[in-house]
Amino acid sequence: MCWECDHPGSSHQDYLDHMQGLIDRFGWAVTGVEGDRIHPPWAYTLGLTPRGRPELVVTGLPLPRATWLLNAVAGYVLDTTVPRPGEEVLVEDGPLLEVVRVAEPAAHLAVAVDFYGPVIEALQLVYADDRGRWPWDARVRGPRGGQPVLGPRAAVPAGLA
Repeated sequence: MCWECDHPGSSHQDYLDHMQGLIDRFGWAVTGVEGDRIHPPWAYTLGLTPRGRPELVVTGLPLPRATWLLNAVAGYVLDTTVPRPGEEVLVEDGPLLEVVRVAEPAAHLAVAVDFYGPVIEALQLVYADDRGRWPWDARVRGPRGGQPVLGPRAAVPAGLA
């Protein structure tokens, strides 16, 4: 259930204030959109933009798993470096990821737009299935509704392929 649904009588501004409190406490927060029978869920970070980092997005995972993954990668991004589009990242106890630059972040990260305006950057963490296949592979096994990829794949830099 969504925060606003769990807090009837609260305003959207109350939700934004709640999220700002999480950002102030932890350095970032995760917001998500639950899936339905047709559309998969997706989740993304809030709070990386003011620190000079792109927000992170994941699609097609249940919100608890997406939150875990985004928290793991956000901590890495803030402590070390931002992975480049096309780069593969292996998260401990998590899936193999490929980083994709989100083509139109403002179209997918509504709450981030509420915080930072329409000119934001975002990277999607695209994950391989349990057999190592990506959503762009013909025989991928994925969640109901799939794993929408929100931008074009980057060419893998020479030496990383």
